Amino acid sequence: MQLTGVWLPIITPFQNDKIDYKSYERLIHHYSSKGISGIIPLGTTGEIPTLDDYEFEEMIEKTMEYNTEKLPIYVGVGGNYTAKVIKKLKLAEKYKIDGILSVCPYYNRPNQEGIYSHFKSIAEETDLNIIIYNIPYRTGTNVENETIHKLAEFKNIVGLKDSCGDIKQTMALLLDPPKDFSILTGEDILFYLTLTLGGQGGILASSHLNTEQFVDVYKKVKNNDTEAALAIWKELYKFIPLLFKEPNPAPIKYCLSQMGLIDTPELRLPLTQISDSLKEKLNPFINK
Repeated sequence: MQLTGVWLPIITPFQNDKIDYKSYERLIHHYSSKGISGIIPLGTTGEIPTLDDYEFEEMIEKTMEYNTEKLPIYVGVGGNYTAKVIKKLKLAEKYKIDGILSVCPYYNRPNQEGIYSHFKSIAEETDLNIIIYNIPYRTGTNVENETIHKLAEFKNIVGLKDSCGDIKQTMALLLDPPKDFSILTGEDILFYLTLTLGGQGGILASSHLNTEQFVDVYKKVKNNDTEAALAIWKELYKFIPLLFKEPNPAPIKYCLSQMGLIDTPELRLPLTQISDSLKEKLNPFINK
């Protein structure tokens, strides 16, 4: 079965430098009723680089506890040392998660052979489903389409979060996708385009806001009502760039705190609060 629809890479709320689990539970219950296809904790939007090892495992445990609607859960498990990623994967396997989202190794910039071997090693160590996350502007290395096709041959490498930043590469993959493989955009601004070119959905930080409209865009495109989907998309398109004008997830946390879904917009350094000028631009789009 392919992964489809709108997936939420959920934020990690903090209060007084501790994870705010009351707000986290509130978030999961809120979004579970909005039509999303699944939840992805412990990704970049979840500020995973700032979490301790014990918090990583605790967050998975709490996610499963609060997930009373039994939505699919894919946990962010990635890194640039393959053996260490596999150790972290084994911790995640203790819980009844559905899979992992795993970023291309960053900073050490492996070539395509190294990228292939990295994900091959992970795939051979688990029965969990794996979504590859390609985001070269963060990692310094691009996963080329040829490598994606080769990795898609593993039965448990089931999809791609595509943030490659190259529209030509994205279109080439969408027009010639691997069989039974899900292409989910991670570039929120390309959600409508991805769907109309045959993509299966998106892993969208911006879907923390106006969630049901994002889901509606997906449903209408899949029902071949692209004109109605475009009308909704034009409204969503107006605020999406604002959510990434300053480092993610700071703008989203500001909005969620204004909506009463989290108690504070607190972040962990090196991230800081958004500027007053951005707050003013976001305020009209916050559905309080």
